[in-house]
Amino acid sequence: MTDLAGLSPKQFRDLLVDEGILRFFLVWDEDTGQVRSSHPRLEPLARLLGDDRRDFDRHEGVFVQVGPETGVLQGAFIHRTCRGQAAGGVRFWGYDTVEEYLRDGLRLARGMTQKNALAGLWWGGGKGVMATGTGGYEAAPGVRRTIYQEYGSFLTSLGGYYVTAADVGTSVDDMAAVFSKTRFTTCIPPELGGSGNPSAPTALGVVRGMEAALHFLEMGDLSGKTVAIQGLGHVGEPLVGVLHVRKVGRIVGSDINPDRGEALRKRFPGLDLTVRIVERGDNDLLGEEADIVSPCATGAILGPATIPRIRARIVCGAANNQLEDPERDDAALQDASVLYMPDFLVNRMGIVSCADEASGYVGDDPAFERHLGDRWDNGIYRLSLFVLEEAKRTGRTPARVALELAEERSFEPHPIQGHRGARIIRSLVESGWAQG
Repeated sequence: MTDLAGLSPKQFRDLLVDEGILRFFLVWDEDTGQVRSSHPRLEPLARLLGDDRRDFDRHEGVFVQVGPETGVLQGAFIHRTCRGQAAGGVRFWGYDTVEEYLRDGLRLARGMTQKNALAGLWWGGGKGVMATGTGGYEAAPGVRRTIYQEYGSFLTSLGGYYVTAADVGTSVDDMAAVFSKTRFTTCIPPELGGSGNPSAPTALGVVRGMEAALHFLEMGDLSGKTVAIQGLGHVGEPLVGVLHVRKVGRIVGSDINPDRGEALRKRFPGLDLTVRIVERGDNDLLGEEADIVSPCATGAILGPATIPRIRARIVCGAANNQLEDPERDDAALQDASVLYMPDFLVNRMGIVSCADEASGYVGDDPAFERHLGDRWDNGIYRLSLFVLEEAKRTGRTPARVALELAEERSFEPHPIQGHRGARIIRSLVESGWAQG
């Protein structure tokens, strides 16, 4: 029997095509307490999820298709939809194995449940993940647009169960392609009435988290501080700009793009900025001598190999799922006297911007600005201080306090629709969605 989890995404895609499986799902069956597969051939993946106690958390469903024209492996991972439709970005990223692909989607979807709940949004948690290298001509002219149009049609087939947005590897132009095939998307280009790139709002929220951490530790404000930023792309670049306005003393950054350093130096002349070009997977920047380390690239980078090297007092960044193992690594950070600001607590502003997209636009929108101000109890700054004080009072880690609060909120039913997502997924399963 082939080890499905150990296959590369490309090998898995080829196997699916050979087996005539162009769509499949893995869904949690509340009645049996097991993960149900749409196809007997994929039962090993259902067992993998059902036996897992780290990344699988009774996720409502995983839906995957092989792109009809491009062959790209395209998925929607749905964690919990009590508060409303699942919402979260779609990333286009590379994975070595099918297990890595599945685990990343599961972790990201759960993180969106937590983030949306803490932000007070009436959305559940979901994430889109497409695997690079699974289509034959992904870099060819016009093919990229087709990939994202396929993803838009894929979303339409899910009946509104999941609303997507931009994420790692996805641009605003890509979201326009998605929008051409579905209405279940946000981050649409401004010229089409959308909110555009959510990265700049995300950076604003992360800075508010940094300021709460500094205040809690009685370290003053950001003026004169040294901040190390891992990843200077979508969120990292605007984060540099916000920190520059806050008069930080020095920024040290790392990125895999060799052109990033020169572009940032031209954009922010006079800023004490050092940029190191690194290979993918290089986490040396986390050990930089700095006041704050800000992970803004990919997740699962805080673990036994990196935590002992951290010299900063604070870790606060935009990357999703920064802890390699949430049960282990938040405690390790606390034992190392590093104050970790949970990503789902501070990086909400991108999805907040997306949530406001369908409601129309006003200048200095109070529905947006209250998340960044000092007065609203559920704003990033005050909620962060509450979490930190509660962690200090109880001896728990900030991540544990924030997670318990998010979990409690995530089960609140939508005030109008209730748990409509449960009915949608049932209709998808019963209607033969996986047979096309």
